[in-house]
Amino acid sequence: MCQQQLVELHNNLQKLDGMEMPMYVISKDLPEEQKLLHDQLEKDFGKSLPFISDPELKLIDETGMENEDTAYRGYAIIAPNGEVVLKQVNDHWGEEIDKTVEDIKEAYKKLK
Repeated sequence: MCQQQLVELHNNLQKLDGMEMPMYVISKDLPEEQKLLHDQLEKDFGKSLPFISDPELKLIDETGMENEDTAYRGYAIIAPNGEVVLKQVNDHWGEEIDKTVEDIKEAYKKLK
């Protein structure tokens, strides 16, 4: 899991305000590993998105983000019916947060 990308996301969470959908950080890391980062984000930003541990890559595979024995870096939106309406593989999505937010908001509009 790339910590730099998550720091950028948490620095810019306000840009996703008004989007009524749950948001999670998903990785194959074990909960104990995720907890360290979650707690640091919570300490630094006063909150953290919830983390989901997917060591068997089941959910990651469902989103099309599986990369052999790990996950691609990126983001996805899953509609309430389970359809993946956005899947973006991008190692630099946090550094390109304005583009990331634009993509997410565009896909979100299609859910309405």
